[in-house]
Amino acid sequence: MDNIVKRTAKAKVPAILILASFIIVVAGMKAASSLLVPFFLAVFIAVICAPPLFWLQRKGVPKVIALILILVGILIVGMLLGALLGPPLNDFLSSLPGYQERLSTHVGTLTDWLRGKGVNIPAAEVSGAFHPGWVMSLAGDILSTLTSVLTNGLLILFTVVFILLEAADFPKKLGVVLKNPERSLSTIEKFSRDAKRYLVIKTLISAATGLAIWLWLLILGVDYPVLWGTLAFLLNYVPNIGSIIAALPVVLLALVQLGLGSALLTALGFVVVNIVLGNLIEPKLMGRRLSLSALVVFLSLVFWGWVLGPIGMILSVPMTSLAKIALESYEGTRGLAIMLGSGTEIDWIEKLRRRK
Repeated sequence: MDNIVKRTAKAKVPAILILASFIIVVAGMKAASSLLVPFFLAVFIAVICAPPLFWLQRKGVPKVIALILILVGILIVGMLLGALLGPPLNDFLSSLPGYQERLSTHVGTLTDWLRGKGVNIPAAEVSGAFHPGWVMSLAGDILSTLTSVLTNGLLILFTVVFILLEAADFPKKLGVVLKNPERSLSTIEKFSRDAKRYLVIKTLISAATGLAIWLWLLILGVDYPVLWGTLAFLLNYVPNIGSIIAALPVVLLALVQLGLGSALLTALGFVVVNIVLGNLIEPKLMGRRLSLSALVVFLSLVFWGWVLGPIGMILSVPMTSLAKIALESYEGTRGLAIMLGSGTEIDWIEKLRRRK
């Protein structure tokens, strides 16, 4: 009997060690979030910048000059973001208490109207359980975090430079280290190609989404269209949930600023843009095999948002998608990739197996 107990205890040790290691790693990441967020952003930017860098090199541009051109482009985009977002963000944050108060007034009016229709809703419970202004506060926190991260621009820029410099020689180093370099390098190359394609397409679709939302809000006359276009661009990396989070504060702002009609038109604009770009164009360019389960999207949003803050929410789905691409690259882990996916890629996986 003692031997059975000992064997059982020994069998449980690996699982306990794995769980303990995971908890320690997550706690360490949360404690070092101020350092990890700029690093993850640098990796994200470097992966997006790698294709144009390699394209310039293929066209005969020397590596140093190509890298300088890419860095100049990053600096221009960063300065434009700072110049465009800084003043309206400060203005919005200073006006936020007034917007929240007007929202509370609208909620009180709605409560009174419902009471007149015979629906008895205690005012104290509504004000205690429902705070419509928190959505605007969340949007302000995300944009404020982005601008604060941009203050670490020098660290991010240097990290991007070293990643891009290392990218060209990394396959050669792996070829020396790996036992079976041809097979392993082909798998790594496939992962790298799929990852770059995913991030570039997602970034272009997100940029188109942000531009379309900015133009629509500019036409409607909603305050701070640049802020909301930027928020739509950032949160478009989070499918389904991100578009809802991006739309809610704008719809509420349009309600208190311009009235119910403009709020409905604002919501309609978000719906049309996300249907056209997110549901029609993006799947054709991206391929449905890269889609994630809605549950996985939500859990990754909560987890990375808790570990890394608002920027973690934005990076959550790209990081999970890259993990899925990596799992798909290996036969032994392809089953895990299927579990992370939405189910639309099962036919694609089965076709690959039939070919083999």
